[in-house]
Amino acid sequence: MDLITIDAKPRETGKKAVHAVRRAEEVPCILYGADMETQIFQVPELTLKPLIFTNQFHRVEITLDGKSYECILKNVDFDPVSDKPIHADFQMLVEGEMLTLNVPVHYVGESIGVLEGGTPQEFVHDISVRCLPQHIPDHIDVDISHLNIGDSLLVRDLEIENVTINFPEDQALISVIQPREIIEPEIEELEVEEGEAVEEGEDVTEGAEGEASEGGGDKAPKEKSDSRK
Repeated sequence: MDLITIDAKPRETGKKAVHAVRRAEEVPCILYGADMETQIFQVPELTLKPLIFTNQFHRVEITLDGKSYECILKNVDFDPVSDKPIHADFQMLVEGEMLTLNVPVHYVGESIGVLEGGTPQEFVHDISVRCLPQHIPDHIDVDISHLNIGDSLLVRDLEIENVTINFPEDQALISVIQPREIIEPEIEELEVEEGEAVEEGEDVTEGAEGEASEGGGDKAPKEKSDSRK
């Protein structure tokens, strides 16, 4: 596991001091652990990016006032508007002391079901585990190559040495599902026999009246002449 070193500097407490730290594009932080005094400090916002925007878990070495502390990033709070980190908690690593943390999950391999047209659906991207500091994994590989369409992997299927998983055993990690068929609506075409098509703009009613008036329409019928006169 990679070790990331961060140079920190002490900070003052209080709302005004915290706002001043953030205006300077730095992040207020704390470091806590068993049998140690909580350390209050600040770090440049950019130094946290390798710890936040990553799919690996990292150990951290905080250098503060000439002392070094090996720890892990435990929690980060983000601004709801800008999404920038506004506070970070670090936990001290103590030899022989169990700790709980979230580790990224990597799905590896190309499943049989995907090759046959199925779609992978991931439900878990990181998972809570409990272990000793020396056994912290930087990530957890999950092989999905044997999954067919309709198959799923559950938490109970994971086997990781020296690590206890803090997750419901029946929680699905990933499934390969049958893709939905795209059904195009059938358009019924009106079959019009030759000679029966009505041109655009033609008034059928007028045509009928025209046929009726062809023999004189509304005119009174002519009287037949009497040849006997």
